[in-house]
Amino acid sequence: MKEAKQNKYDKAYLRIASEWSKLSYCKRKQVGAIIVRDRMIISDGYNGTPSGFENCCEDEEGLTQWYVLHAEANAISKVARSTQTCENATLYITLSPCKECSKLIHQSGIKRVVFQRGYRDTSGLDFLVKAGIEVHQLEDLE
Repeated sequence: MKEAKQNKYDKAYLRIASEWSKLSYCKRKQVGAIIVRDRMIISDGYNGTPSGFENCCEDEEGLTQWYVLHAEANAISKVARSTQTCENATLYITLSPCKECSKLIHQSGIKRVVFQRGYRDTSGLDFLVKAGIEVHQLEDLE
């Protein structure tokens, strides 16, 4: 029973992350993230440029600008600027994290990651599993 209830919440939070991804100005890929602790959303993020920069994520060739922040990095950064903590939180993200963001996830104290679609490079997920972080993929959000 408890597992079914958790699955229901996981799907709902992933749907919120999916809606949040639509706020991204990036053309190549729109990614959304939500951080939940004690059943409260403590942060959100989507991939995009840093505050104060033009909302243009790609260069003339259509490649992502080097300074574009990933959704999870944006969400974790927001927590760092608040009175909240990611300790024992769950990260809901529409695309599995890259290896750079996986280091941030681990260092921030997040203990669980639920994602929708897999990123082509799985080294970020491999790192999270090795670090003892619970990882789940939920593709079907219905």
